[in-house]
Amino acid sequence: MSNAALAAPPAVQQQLESALERWEADILGLSHAIHADPELSGEEYRAAKRVRALLGTAGFAFDSVQPSLPTAFSARYGSGNLVVGLCVEYDALPDIGHACGHNVNAASAVGAALALAAVADELGITVKVLGTPAEESVGGKVEMIEEGFFGDVSLAMMAHAAASDVVGGTSLAMCMWEVLYEGRPAHAAAAPEEGINALDALVVAQAALALARQQLPAGAIVSLIVTEGGSAVNVIPERARASVEMRAPDIATLRVIEDRVRRCLDAGALASRASLTVTPSGNPYAELRQDRYLSEAYREAMVLRGRDVAFDPAPVASTDMGNVSLLLPSIHPLVGYEVGGAAHHTAEFAAHGATASADRAVLDGAFGLAMAAAAAALDPRERARLVG
Repeated sequence: MSNAALAAPPAVQQQLESALERWEADILGLSHAIHADPELSGEEYRAAKRVRALLGTAGFAFDSVQPSLPTAFSARYGSGNLVVGLCVEYDALPDIGHACGHNVNAASAVGAALALAAVADELGITVKVLGTPAEESVGGKVEMIEEGFFGDVSLAMMAHAAASDVVGGTSLAMCMWEVLYEGRPAHAAAAPEEGINALDALVVAQAALALARQQLPAGAIVSLIVTEGGSAVNVIPERARASVEMRAPDIATLRVIEDRVRRCLDAGALASRASLTVTPSGNPYAELRQDRYLSEAYREAMVLRGRDVAFDPAPVASTDMGNVSLLLPSIHPLVGYEVGGAAHHTAEFAAHGATASADRAVLDGAFGLAMAAAAAALDPRERARLVG
């Protein structure tokens, strides 16, 4: 595939660049405002309001039917049959703020939407912006898929904050359960035989899980923490609670792991006579599959911004964008900026989210996404593939 086949014409490139220049202060202002005012998953009321206000100023119309999640939204510009979906994340982490850089994610997606709106009629596209909250917890995108908000989308895009530029990577499928064992309390010295020890159930389950790890599929990760294990040393624990997180290379393998973990949990209940309740926490995340054409088009566009974007299929963490990518062609590139060697989900990473380097990442990421969408819209074969 030649570079020429992946590039939007110079005139379109110039229009996208001009639009980004025109909106630059607003785009970066949005990034800084979200960074300075972090809100937890599902509570991003001020961030969503800021994004909605900027889109409204730019002439985006908000769909008559909105998502049920209170901090989600759906807005669009244009009327073309190729619908470009831009996913806007804006949730932060407890205590450490935007330690995953979602202010950069949000502003780059909004910037791409504003740039594409300037050429929507020329490209024959509809720009659909979806506010997708709670990526760090329950997975807002999954709920929005179930409610049909991705049903008319031809391709979905967003960029994610990182220390380096990468495209093409996957992610790990993931799910989490809350585990509750319930037994019967009794005096630990005077009448222990009258009790049913819920903590024993959890200890047996942990031992079973430790032994099971050798036989789990390659790439499986099972993590468990005990969140409640009793109230007094002289009382047989009547309740024990734990959180279990499972990750796998893909959703099919995750189902295999879930079955094995559930059997280990059942073993604890059987051995101790405690009852067991397992409650899913949030939505399962599928593996990320990035579209090859859109990935290459994004990479070629970023060359124009002086960036060397690596193509790396290795998995990186987990994201509900994976669920979107199994539904329709999608990209989720990492856009890099200087973070002083800090890792995601640390206060040190958060501290770099509103620097000049992060601002450049916002604008470059917006350009790369917009150019990739424009290239697809103008390529007859790709347009036919995406429109279906």
